[in-house]
This record gives sequence, structure tokens and C-alpha cells, in this order.
Amino acid sequence: MNATTNNTGTAGSGINSAPGNQGGHSAKIMVVDDDVRLRDLLRRYLTEQGFQVVTAESAPAMNKLWLRERYDLLVLDLMLPGEDGLSICRRLRGAGDQTPIIMLTAKGEDVDRIVGLEMGADDYLPKPFNPRELVARIGAVLRRKGPDEIPGAPSETPQTFEFGDFVLDLGTRTLKKNGETVPLTTGEFSVLKVFARHARQPLSREKLMELARGREYEVFDRSLDVQISRLRKLIEPDPSSPLYIQTVWGLGYVFIPEGQPR
Repeated sequence: MNATTNNTGTAGSGINSAPGNQGGHSAKIMVVDDDVRLRDLLRRYLTEQGFQVVTAESAPAMNKLWLRERYDLLVLDLMLPGEDGLSICRRLRGAGDQTPIIMLTAKGEDVDRIVGLEMGADDYLPKPFNPRELVARIGAVLRRKGPDEIPGAPSETPQTFEFGDFVLDLGTRTLKKNGETVPLTTGEFSVLKVFARHARQPLSREKLMELARGREYEVFDRSLDVQISRLRKLIEPDPSSPLYIQTVWGLGYVFIPEGQPR
């Protein structure tokens, strides 16, 4: 068994207080894991928390369900028989599918976690874990995605930030370069949004994590650095000598929209 269940509790009866309620509707989540006991546990627990939950045991089973309807988030085990979680993540992102993904990994698989984030996963959770921690991660990712959001749908108060050849639109949650859309995961978008709103202001890793992901930075958590590395590859003329997202040694990072050395 790869999840702990002590003191998990159950959700209240009011749907508006349930973590799964997103702007008046229940968020739909797919859980893909070959451990039948873990699948059943997560299905029951997440359902109690107000989510709509669909489960699959493998990539082929997931593919059949994925084609039928849209999901708000994918909980994806790294070690699946046949096509593994990394391959699935790479395939979805390669096809332009930006559905948020939380990877479940075995404890100690640091390299695989980093690779998963580089493939476009939004967050990861090492096994064993308490289901409440998964609910917290799901909630944080969905908040970054935005309630009731349809990709491309404008918000009531759109804001745009321009830097170089890029336009970051917070209303449509898109990044464009010379009019062409640059695909971003929810995590990458959240980090870039924080940078845009705090331009020229040096930010520590702790502050970046708090503003972008709603949780504290952990010393051994490489996810933030991986997402910044991915952003640099997308927006920097030379990622090895970044002009927009610059490193502040001993502190963290600073965003320079003019693209000039400090």
C-alpha cells in the first residue's frame, strides 16, 4: 500500500466547502495507477472531498477514457506497466494537452521526479503519502489553473505584460511570441505570472514558491528550479546566459522585462 490513511476524516456535507468544488461545479479528476488498492482508496477519499473521480490501471485504459471527456486534473503514477507515467506526460504535452498533472513517485526517485517536471508535470508527490496531502496539492494546482476555466476563455479583468517579443495575457492565461502561442503548464504560467507582477524585484525561492504554488519551499524540492529552467528555454535567446529570468546569487531570481544584464 502506498498511501497512509490515519486521521483522514471525511468531507462535510456542504458542497461549497468541499475541496473538489471549483466555482460551483465538482472538479473531474482521473487517477491512473496500477495498484488496485491505492486506486480504490484515492477514488473513495477524493469522492468524499467533493471531486468527480475516474480511475484507470494503465495507459491503454486511460486513453479510452481520455478521449471521451475533458478532465480538470490527472493524477498519474510514474511506474506503470507498459507505457509509464513519464511517457504519458511527454505524449500529452507533445500533443498540446495542458491538463494539469500531478505525478506519484516512489520515495527516493529524485531523478525521475525532475524528469517528470521537465516533461511538463505540474507537481509531484512521493509515496507513501497521506491522502490529505494529495488533496492539498490538487487544490493548489486547480487554484493556479483557475475555477471553471476553459482554455482561452477571458477573465473579467484581463491584464497583459509585454517583454521582448512576448505578450503574457493573464486573462486568457496565454503566452505569445510574435502572435504565436507558446504552450505553458499551469505551474510554468504561475511562476511567470509572479515574475511579471514583481518585475525587477528580487525574489527568494521561498517567496516564489509561496506566491506561485501556495506552499512553503522545501530545501530538497527541485520543482521550482526545473520550471524556471523550462521557462528559460522557452523565452531566453540563450538559456545559459538568461536576460529575462536572472539568478540572484544567494537569494533566488529576478525578472527583468527589458532583457538587459543587471
